[in-house]
Amino acid sequence: MLQSALFFESPEEIFERVFSEWKPRTPVPSVQVEFCKFANANSFIRWDEAGLQIRLADVLEGVPAQILEALANILISKLVRRPVPKIYAERYRRFLNRKEMRRSLQLIKQVRGRKFVSGPRGDHYNLDEIFEDLNARYFHGLMARPLLGWSRKPSRVMLGHYDPSHNAIILSKLLDRALVPHFVLEYVLFHEMLHLRFPVEHYGARRCVHTREFKEAEKQFARRKEAQEILKQLCR
Repeated sequence: MLQSALFFESPEEIFERVFSEWKPRTPVPSVQVEFCKFANANSFIRWDEAGLQIRLADVLEGVPAQILEALANILISKLVRRPVPKIYAERYRRFLNRKEMRRSLQLIKQVRGRKFVSGPRGDHYNLDEIFEDLNARYFHGLMARPLLGWSRKPSRVMLGHYDPSHNAIILSKLLDRALVPHFVLEYVLFHEMLHLRFPVEHYGARRCVHTREFKEAEKQFARRKEAQEILKQLCR
């Protein structure tokens, strides 16, 4: 009859073991693991004269040892500037992509996260008015209006984003100018509205942000290609 023994490691012991695997010739420093009330699943690691100091989101407290081991390998590999082993990166992503974990993270972000929403009226455009027009033309007027606002600074990197945790669409102030054609702003807002209509899909360790249905629906925008070309010029 086969018998198996359960071996339980504390978070500190897991990080000590993983550190010794990455740095076998280096004495293992003292390790301190702290679970903090972050608004997401972010994790931080620091190595100085005081030892290894690890700060993990409290949503990770009590996770299976294999998941904490994967995270330890990810953090320490980055600490020593080595490639993150694929097996650990995929294991951790799969865990975060589990439906119950995504739900927990979303609730935490709602409660703890801060979201700056300036309001829909900009210097040149009113997002409420444009949203309602797009809603009538493309969504039969059935889409509930989320929070709408402009970014604090004019970003050329992120022209717009939808935040499901706060049900908010934020567009870059770069677009709130007279030189930006109305239909170009419409296209960016329409794109973000499609994220409400077609949420991100998860397949194991993969996230599909723009699904096939999303891409097909986006083609309905009559001047899509023209808008994309103008946006490329704006972002140069």
